Amino acid sequence: MNNLQLVWKNITQQLGSTLLSILLTAFGVAILCVIYITGDAFEKQLTNNTKNIDLVVGAKGSPLQLILSSLYHVDNPTGNIALAEARQLGNNPFVELAVPISLGDNYKGHRLIGTEESYLTLYDLKINEGVIWKKPFEAVIGSEVARKRGLKIGDTFNTAHGLSAEGHVHDEHPFHIVGILAKSSSVVDNLILCNLESVWDVHGLAHGELHDDAHATHEHDEEHDHAHAHEEAAAHVHDDHEHEEEIVSEKPNDVYVKNIGEDMLENRGDEVTALLVKYASPAAMGIVPRLVNQSTDMQAASPAIESTRLFSLLGVGLDSLAILAYIIMLIAGLSVFISLYNALKERKYDLAIMRSMGASQTKLFGLVLVEGLVITSIGGLLGLVFGHLALYMINQQASASADFIEALHINSQELFLILAACVLGICAALIPAIRAYKTSISTILAEK
Repeated sequence: MNNLQLVWKNITQQLGSTLLSILLTAFGVAILCVIYITGDAFEKQLTNNTKNIDLVVGAKGSPLQLILSSLYHVDNPTGNIALAEARQLGNNPFVELAVPISLGDNYKGHRLIGTEESYLTLYDLKINEGVIWKKPFEAVIGSEVARKRGLKIGDTFNTAHGLSAEGHVHDEHPFHIVGILAKSSSVVDNLILCNLESVWDVHGLAHGELHDDAHATHEHDEEHDHAHAHEEAAAHVHDDHEHEEEIVSEKPNDVYVKNIGEDMLENRGDEVTALLVKYASPAAMGIVPRLVNQSTDMQAASPAIESTRLFSLLGVGLDSLAILAYIIMLIAGLSVFISLYNALKERKYDLAIMRSMGASQTKLFGLVLVEGLVITSIGGLLGLVFGHLALYMINQQASASADFIEALHINSQELFLILAACVLGICAALIPAIRAYKTSISTILAEK
């Protein structure tokens, strides 16, 4: 019987305590695995989603909420801002690029973003298949949207109102997929892009306002004409005759409504959700935010500041979980120590016989160390499996736009977790191994 077979036989003899030690080690490693991978993935997302965006301008409210809704797409917007005011800010010499975005709909949890072609420039995006949108209701989808939903060029889909998949579906306005983005490892992989007009049209903003204004204007004109009909007929017969011909031929009401419509079409959808800003120079950092916050009805939020604040808030919870995981690992080490120490008491006669048959003290010392190493190594490997299963479940429960954890990806830090589990096993087995090393053949056999 070789050494590994002997170790395995010793482990299986204390199956209950061995399983407890393995499970404790596995739970500790699993928690640390989830913390490390989630923290690493979250930090990468913070970098990828804000790398070219220096400022986000939106409606007054919580700056953190503005960042979460406009950059990470995991919260509701703070409100809308005037597009004209956003355009004016974009013309500031301290601003290199200003990209408006409009939110409001989603497709199976993937948010629809109304924007301009400069959005692709801001995020360094490339079209993998197809082309960029050219007209309303043409859409370009992220790589993850295409993969998860099985969509391809030429397919159509209908968006749901709001930011959740359970909203009212706009059956009357289908979107046509004309392009698929290349993978960018950012939140854009889970988004659907189209032009601003598509978001305005799908909600009928211009049409609804135009109808209401036209109806109100028509009723007002009718009341006005009825109240002054007799007075105008008596005082200005000739002028009224000419004016009547003009009404018949020109239809002033229709002309007025037409003018309203033209004005609204020029300013249709005159509100957007936010403006993503890239500075032209470092000096803009101290000028543009103050200009927005003090001179306009909008607010400016710095992605760097708010993301750091967000990560610090999450870091408190992650640190607490890490401390819990370390405590569980220490308990696992203690369990291994107690298991091996008690096992030595029961196997001391076996060890004495092995010594009498020629086994050296070093061999007995090594057998006990290997036994502790095997227990924690199995626990460590099992912990990695538990950790990745937990990450997969987190991904399944998370919203589509927040799906950023690669559950099947092996992180380099996981190798250190296995190494830590092995060191823990060796340390826990060290005292029992020393006791096995000092086994006295004559004393033990005399007791027998």
